[in-house]
Amino acid sequence: MATNLLKLSSKLHRLSPFTRSLTIRTSTSSPSSSSGSKKVSDRIVKLSAIDADGDKKEIIGLSGQTLLRALTHTGLIDPLSHRLEDIDACSAECEVQIAEEWLEKLPARTYDEEYVLKRNSRSRVLNKHSRLGCQVVLTQELQGMVVAVPEAKPWDIP
Repeated sequence: MATNLLKLSSKLHRLSPFTRSLTIRTSTSSPSSSSGSKKVSDRIVKLSAIDADGDKKEIIGLSGQTLLRALTHTGLIDPLSHRLEDIDACSAECEVQIAEEWLEKLPARTYDEEYVLKRNSRSRVLNKHSRLGCQVVLTQELQGMVVAVPEAKPWDIP
C-alpha cells in the first residue's frame, strides 16, 4: 500500500496545479462522507467576462470559489500576479468591473477592499463598478454575471 501511495504522489507532482487540486479534492472525498454535499455540476457558476480587447468569454467557476480564481483558470488574469485569496497581495490586475445589474447581488465592499481599490486608482476615486476579484465569492445567484477585466495598468506590467 505504501508503494501505491508513493507512485500516486509522484504522479500528482507532475500534474498542473489546477488539475492537482481537483484530483486531491475528488480523491479525498468519499461517497459516504459527502452524501449531504452537492454534486460538482450543481456548484457550477457560468459567467461572462469581457477582456481588455472587448472580446466576450465564458467563464466557469464553482460556488464558494472566488471570481479571481475562475478568471485565472481561464487565462484572463495572470495567476502569478496575485496570491489568489490574499487581499494584502492585491495588484491593479485583480480589479474587475461588475455590470450594473449585478452590483446589488454582491455583498458590500469591505474597508480593506475599498482601501486597495483607492490605492490602485490613479485618481483615488472609487468607481462603483470596481471590485477586487479575490473578494467576490461566487454563488448560484451570480449565474450569468457579466464582468469586465480592464487592461493592465502600466505599473503592473513587468
